[in-house]
Amino acid sequence: MPFVDRSHAGRQLAERLEHYRGEDIVVLGLPRGGVPVAFEVARVLGAPLDVIVVRKLGLPFQPELAMGAIGEGGVRIVDGDLVGRALVSDGELAAVEASERAELDRRTRRFRGDRTAEPLAGRTAIVVDDGVATGSTARAACQVARAKGAARVVLAVPVGPPDSITELSTVADEVVCLETHRLFFAIGQFYEDFSQTPDEEVLDLLECAAAEPAPGAERPGGEAARRGSHSVAATASSRSAATDPPLRDEEVEVAAGPVRLAGRLTVPEHAVGAVVFAHGSGSSRYSPGNRYVAAVLNEARLATLLFDLLTPEEECDRANVFDIDLLARRLVDVTAWLRKEPDLDGLPVGYFGASTGAAAALVATAEPGVEVAAVVSRGGRPDLAERWLGHVYAPTLLIVGEHDDVVLALNRQAHALLAAPGSRLAVVPGATHLFEEPGALPAVAGLAREWFVGHLVPHMRHAG
Repeated sequence: MPFVDRSHAGRQLAERLEHYRGEDIVVLGLPRGGVPVAFEVARVLGAPLDVIVVRKLGLPFQPELAMGAIGEGGVRIVDGDLVGRALVSDGELAAVEASERAELDRRTRRFRGDRTAEPLAGRTAIVVDDGVATGSTARAACQVARAKGAARVVLAVPVGPPDSITELSTVADEVVCLETHRLFFAIGQFYEDFSQTPDEEVLDLLECAAAEPAPGAERPGGEAARRGSHSVAATASSRSAATDPPLRDEEVEVAAGPVRLAGRLTVPEHAVGAVVFAHGSGSSRYSPGNRYVAAVLNEARLATLLFDLLTPEEECDRANVFDIDLLARRLVDVTAWLRKEPDLDGLPVGYFGASTGAAAALVATAEPGVEVAAVVSRGGRPDLAERWLGHVYAPTLLIVGEHDDVVLALNRQAHALLAAPGSRLAVVPGATHLFEEPGALPAVAGLAREWFVGHLVPHMRHAG
């Protein structure tokens, strides 16, 4: 594991940026997770720390693909060529921008308050995040920093996939990345502690950084006081975190009928819903694809439970792997267990199923008394649940790769049989069954996130 936590990553990143010490630089952290990393960079380099609040403008039908970005001060960047190729109308563009502008303003008020933004004109802007996956947010931040007059833009991150890092070199004058891995599924896989960063911690770190002396000046109390600044931030963060609902990211044992199944439960702060994952044949709770999707859902304040549908002994009998009724019963039992967890009481629940797990999710959803707010299937086998599809009333999203020919045909047939109004079939361009192509899995994660947020959050509001 390369990094203990974000502070550790920031200190290592600062060593690689040492050559900028003494130059006219501003360190810009992307809230929330990028700020603890940026705090360490700014502290070591003796540079001012600020946040850079940006929002990408996603295509209406594919939000993960950015057609532009907006930032503070009315900064607006639009890729006219992409807008034209995608046939996005002026009205659609305006609607996306209005929605993102409202969220941008809210976050700016939250993280900046009455503080004036650090001027960037003619200076070197070092944009820092805790890592990049698709790179779309980092790209937007670099574009906004440039639009605000930065003479040079440096993107600095602890980790990222090689293809994203290469692409980001087109928007930054320099990209510094400590770790690049071809087998990259989620930023959190490179941290021992990747718990969410509360808003209060961001505010505490910005306050502590503002109290640092200007470069070259001496803080009263000298070097010892300067060394203590991080302890002040850590203490303040611990204080604020103690008043927040507890975060959970732990291995659990789930009761399912006569057996106990191993699982991984992650509950972000202020969770708005929970998603239970049902993996496919030959997989487990360690499925890299599902873990990647789960990390994206966690960022959207959705709790996730990844669990093994079978015990190790049961997996030895291949018939169990395709026993959809057995897998569905396990899913029903696990859902009942989840609803009793104190941090999740009353939250709407969704299912994310892959391959045979998707069939199990659909059968479980059709079970009387099982309240499921939404279902997402990734490369699923809904044909194995065909006799139940007319009883599935939860909005269902079927995601299939464009080149997964057989499964695509099966999903098209299943889509026509689903009882739930508003269910949808989404085809990921260029993808095969495992979504291993560049950008394919992020597209799946983006679709799943939008589906669950769109159906679980309104469900919670209605229930409240």
